[in-house]
Amino acid sequence: MAAYKILNKDGRAKRAEFHTVHGTIQTPVFMNVGTAAAIKGAVSTEDLYQIKTQVELSNTYHLHIRPGDGLIHELGGLHQFMVWDRPILTDSGGFQVFSLAKLRQIKEEGVHFHSHVDGRKIFMGPEESMRIQSNLASTIAMAFDECPSSVADRKYVQNSVDRTARWLLRCKQEMHRLNSLERTINKEQLLFGINQGAIYEDIRRNHAKQIVEMDLDGYAVGGLAVGETHEEMYRILDVTVPNLPENKPTYLMGVGTPANILEAVDRGVDFFDCVYPTRNGRHGHLYTNQGKLNLFNQKYAKDTRPIEEGCNCPACRRYSRAYIRHLLKAKEMLGMRLCVLHNLYFYNTMMEEIREAIEAGRYQSYKEEKLYGMKQMPILHSI
Repeated sequence: MAAYKILNKDGRAKRAEFHTVHGTIQTPVFMNVGTAAAIKGAVSTEDLYQIKTQVELSNTYHLHIRPGDGLIHELGGLHQFMVWDRPILTDSGGFQVFSLAKLRQIKEEGVHFHSHVDGRKIFMGPEESMRIQSNLASTIAMAFDECPSSVADRKYVQNSVDRTARWLLRCKQEMHRLNSLERTINKEQLLFGINQGAIYEDIRRNHAKQIVEMDLDGYAVGGLAVGETHEEMYRILDVTVPNLPENKPTYLMGVGTPANILEAVDRGVDFFDCVYPTRNGRHGHLYTNQGKLNLFNQKYAKDTRPIEEGCNCPACRRYSRAYIRHLLKAKEMLGMRLCVLHNLYFYNTMMEEIREAIEAGRYQSYKEEKLYGMKQMPILHSI
């Protein structure tokens, strides 16, 4: 069984360890997103060790579509398939209920999809999601939920959250059954429940209290960073996180920018994931402690400095801004790869700094210094 142990607290910020069957996760942690069992940008498993990755995150829906969770199970599970021996978290496919809104129909039993790849019909409910994730044999499985739009009306959100609570109970029962089967690869697979409720404070609080009663391995806050303002996100975290157990991991799904992470850690969150560092990196947008760089800018054409002075990532150790810019302009894959490696290294290093600051009891000053240094860094969304 997993064990979550708080080592230090600084205000509401937590520094903890989460012991799993695939190793111990030091939190707060940023999980590097490898949707189809690979980080976009030609990042290998060997690279993940170099850039200090603790947890890799893969997508249940996408792996079910291609190559198929049955095939991955036959080949020994996701860890063996992608040659990665550290923790893996798989999302449930629930976010695709939100993102593929034009391709799905939600019912009590589950969701009917049309594949975004070939249009074939797919059905996924709580039991199906748990079976797929059990086949993948990830360390942490996410409960199947609906992620309602942050601007959905109150009645829709309440009905959706009620259904998500019913689905969570079905997820828990099915995972218990699956973990007892002889053919199951990871019989210690963990289950995290997901809090929903859009930007309605009372719905969020009530749902948090409801799912806590199910005594799960961890709890996520979902349905944020999907259209609401950053102030609304922080307000919802302020009312939701205190209603989740302090002695279990708290995961803010799909968030976010460095500033979002720094603010959420301050509110008691310790797990994060986001596509920003990889997506932005593939477009030449780079995170540094002095703000954002866009390597496509002409001013970097003759710049012989690394992306960031003092950075020890594989890109900064050897290559200049001028060279990486040339690669991007020439559409050479190496340019994207080096930018993605730098951005993920930046995120993973920031999480190390966060852990050290909490341990030293100086998180507030660290947060302020970090935000001040990055004050020129704009919020980046899909590019």
